[in-house]
Amino acid sequence: MRSQQEIQQLRRRHKLKSALGLGETLFASAEDKRFAVALEEGLEKVESGLLAEVTFADNLADVTARYLFDAGGKRIRPTLTLLTAQLGDGNTDDVIVAAQAMEITHLASLYHDDVMDDAEVRRGVPSVQSVWGNSVAILTGDLLFARAGRLIASLGERAVRLQASTFERLCLGQLHETIGPNPEDDPIEHYLRVLADKTGSLISAAAEVGVIFSNAPTQYKEPVREFGEKIGVAFQLIDDVIDLSSEVEHTGKTPGADLRSGVATLPLLYLRRQAVDDPEAAALLERIDRGVNGGPEASDEFTDAVAELRAHPVTRATLDEARRWAHEGVEALSVLPDEPVRRALTRFADTLVERSN
Repeated sequence: MRSQQEIQQLRRRHKLKSALGLGETLFASAEDKRFAVALEEGLEKVESGLLAEVTFADNLADVTARYLFDAGGKRIRPTLTLLTAQLGDGNTDDVIVAAQAMEITHLASLYHDDVMDDAEVRRGVPSVQSVWGNSVAILTGDLLFARAGRLIASLGERAVRLQASTFERLCLGQLHETIGPNPEDDPIEHYLRVLADKTGSLISAAAEVGVIFSNAPTQYKEPVREFGEKIGVAFQLIDDVIDLSSEVEHTGKTPGADLRSGVATLPLLYLRRQAVDDPEAAALLERIDRGVNGGPEASDEFTDAVAELRAHPVTRATLDEARRWAHEGVEALSVLPDEPVRRALTRFADTLVERSN
């Protein structure tokens, strides 16, 4: 009988294959089938290695470090590493290690993000700091960053430099989000730069290491790097829309959770800009602000305001912006061969945007 973790892995791989268009109809040629098998085998190696890397001898660290790992996750970053690796020698040992390091770096960042945002839920379960407190969450994130660093160090100096520059951007993105834009900055441009640093940088690095450690042609590094960063921004913009969703069973959190925690998502930023000249937008913005700052007694009004924001044109504009970033990411791949990798990456970008529907 399969364990719960094995069942989760099977579900994740099934969703992934659908997202990448790895169905039997599309992948009918021998080349396509080899590609699908290589990706499947690579994911199995990555997953088994991840479990070992988030396991600690210390009992408390073992429980807290595996907590969010066991809760699930889409494995977007290691998947991109494996995909771009098929442009070269495929699933080399170094590619597998790099893929694991990218995912553990992402996992570690979630522990810190939830403390910064005071999030109550992550991956459908109570957040780490709501169970064990902020200190345990921060230190567990640090332990996972250390594990990721150890893996990266085994790959040599160029991997260390890439990881260090990526980590710098992650921190700067969080810092700039926390402090907010300067008076002379455009809030929307500032927010998009934050997304590029906080989300795009790591997804970009994940795509790049696949090229580097599979010995793929060096001219592919820049296109996949650009693809990863733009897809990362699109991914987060879609999350801004999903935050407004009323389908709690799918999102794992209550509608407007990011808004309530003080995160300035793009629909809200668009609404603030429109509210300058639009009394109806200004009235909706006032209700949202009152709900955020008013505590539990303003909950019903806030829920209604979130539903109104979900149906507002600014949310459609956010979807359009996400599609624009995804389209530019796909355009960056035009120099890649028209092979399964390029088609799968294109399908991945399309599916990412479609998940808001």
